[in-house]
Amino acid sequence: MGAVIWLIGAAVLAVGEFVVMDFTLLMLAVAALGTAGVAAFDVSVWLEVVAFGAFSAASVLFIRPILRRRFLAQGEATEFTSKELEGRSAEVLSPVSPDNTVGQVSIDGDIWSARAAHPGDSFTTGDRVQVVSIEGTTAVVWKGV
Repeated sequence: MGAVIWLIGAAVLAVGEFVVMDFTLLMLAVAALGTAGVAAFDVSVWLEVVAFGAFSAASVLFIRPILRRRFLAQGEATEFTSKELEGRSAEVLSPVSPDNTVGQVSIDGDIWSARAAHPGDSFTTGDRVQVVSIEGTTAVVWKGV
């Protein structure tokens, strides 16, 4: 009967983990499952409590840090700044005319609006240009490549 109670406790703790999302309740659920295994041998209640404490300490101290490192490292977002694009090479997709009309370039596979860095410069489709700066959503380019 003790094993069934520990299994129910493990299920409740596992469901509670979905609310907290901190891996603590999940580790306690793992400890309750281990204790259910111990309780299946029909040991006394005090030994079940000691087993639960040992399983809890082991899972929280050893397994939880590994899980947190693994899952939190994947969720970290890297911040992008337009400064990273300056100096990169780009391919002209639609012409940039001498009257400084905005065309389009491909920078690392991403399409950006583009204008010439120097008035009077023009670039035709297929030209390789270099990004001088980013002004809003427009790449300022020149034929420096």
